Amino acid sequence: MRLKYIILIAVILLCICGVLLFALWNPYPSRFKDPQKKAVYIRYENGRYALYRFGKPFTVKGAAGNTHLPELQAAGGNTIRTWDETNLDSVLADAERNQIAVIVGLFMPYNDNMDAFYNNDAKVDSLFKRYQNVIRKYRNSKAILCWCLGNELAYPVKPQYFKFYGVFNRFIDMIHSEDPDHPVTTTLINFEDRYLLNIKLWTHIDFVSFNIFGAIRHLSQDLDNFHTWWRGPFLITEWGIDGPWPGHEQTAWNAYIEQTSEKKAEQYRELYERYMPQKEAGFLGSMVFYWGYKQETTPTWFSLFDKDGNRSASVDVLQQLWTGRPAPHRAPKVKYMLVDGKGAKDNLLYNPGTVINAQVYMQDSSSNLSYRWFLQPEDWFRVQHFYNQKEKRSLDEFTISATADRFVFRAPTTEGPYRVYVYIYNDKGYFATCNTPFYVVSPNTPPLK
Repeated sequence: MRLKYIILIAVILLCICGVLLFALWNPYPSRFKDPQKKAVYIRYENGRYALYRFGKPFTVKGAAGNTHLPELQAAGGNTIRTWDETNLDSVLADAERNQIAVIVGLFMPYNDNMDAFYNNDAKVDSLFKRYQNVIRKYRNSKAILCWCLGNELAYPVKPQYFKFYGVFNRFIDMIHSEDPDHPVTTTLINFEDRYLLNIKLWTHIDFVSFNIFGAIRHLSQDLDNFHTWWRGPFLITEWGIDGPWPGHEQTAWNAYIEQTSEKKAEQYRELYERYMPQKEAGFLGSMVFYWGYKQETTPTWFSLFDKDGNRSASVDVLQQLWTGRPAPHRAPKVKYMLVDGKGAKDNLLYNPGTVINAQVYMQDSSSNLSYRWFLQPEDWFRVQHFYNQKEKRSLDEFTISATADRFVFRAPTTEGPYRVYVYIYNDKGYFATCNTPFYVVSPNTPPLK
């Protein structure tokens, strides 16, 4: 009996020692204290990590997207990010012309269904060879900052995922072998402590990247709380305003309520100035989302530019944050939109054919403003990890009149959710946006609860 207690105590002590050793073990500083001088490398010095590019410290001030690079460079940005190798020739050439670094994305299939890819050796080998050719073709580009293998994958420790880690490390090792000049990262959704531990334990990744939006408000606290277990270098590859995701304000029919472009600009400033973890030892830089035009729930939610390249107020905010210099011109300032005197939170319901009056209210009533009004069906589409990226057709057939800040239209004949949008332009190449969701209800449909 006494022997059993001794064995039990010994096992407990071994476990405690193991936990303490793991907590104390931090492979990153020793790996980066004396790095080989490559085109891009991470160095641990003076108690923090620093990214070096061509022998000089390089803090990422960038944007997710690969368009409007002259504007990015002029605003003080220095890096872009792609999600795959589409049009990589032109992206790298454009980046080099504008002295912009590129994080090249190499898409890896999501691992929530292992049989779809990771357990299929033929598919794995095919993608491996494809990416090997990509690395060999582009590794000498002066524009490349690093490779990003996979976007928002899961990193659990379960027996069925062991094959995933083997495949993932095989790809990383290939990149390291083919291109020792550029490090390899991968992205996580927000701060996931379990995933960070598993990346530290089971992968050969050089540094971690976070895609983080509203959760950036507590990222510094998360890093501090987890400092015992993980304290490596990291990059923020996506940050920005609160998105159309669970937790954001919605109507009764679950349409997300979007802020005006002016409110978004204010939020970008607040997030950067108050919550960007620039003092953290592992911070390598950040990339705003999204530098360009993008359909995601709406065509205006994340788009810092419109289709024609006009700028939003948020672009000017970013320039000031990156350089300290205000832009010479300003975007129109929109206050809010009312539809029949009500706002989006009032859950606007209409019968088909009802005449509806919308009006947008501006902070500045300059005579050089022009307006573009339109209706679109609500964009509900999402399949697993993917949103619709094609803008919905505008329903111009229901327009009655559009006169500057006022818009009169009929409710569409088909029951369902819609939005009324307005773009406001000035003569300096800037725009503002605002939209309001509403729902068309058949007279025989029970009321929404």
